[in-house]
Amino acid sequence: MEVKINKEIRDYTESMFFGLSLRQFIFSLLAVLVAVGIYFGLQPLLGVETTSWMCIIGAAPFATIGFIKYHGMTAEQFVWAWLKSEFINVKKLPFKATNLYYEAMKSYIDNKVKEEFNCHD
Repeated sequence: MEVKINKEIRDYTESMFFGLSLRQFIFSLLAVLVAVGIYFGLQPLLGVETTSWMCIIGAAPFATIGFIKYHGMTAEQFVWAWLKSEFINVKKLPFKATNLYYEAMKSYIDNKVKEEFNCHD
């Protein structure tokens, strides 16, 4: 007997706070804290409108990090994989053109060339 499970069920994450997973809740809370900090820090200097834009710009990275997944990896896993591939385990991969057909037929071609050379002597 085979039981089929939908992909959505495998990707299930438990909701902890306000319908968010723990990770999403923590990053949302961090985004709110950054926005509040920017607001109270810059509001006396820049005014309300400019400060509100700065709050959005400051909080957006934290909000997106909590919700976005790329190829099944969280943002931290993706950044770590990128750092490893670009800086830690760097390998130079030179391009070498190979003709697979020639490699497969090389012995046959060599024999034909020798036969033609021997026939002309």
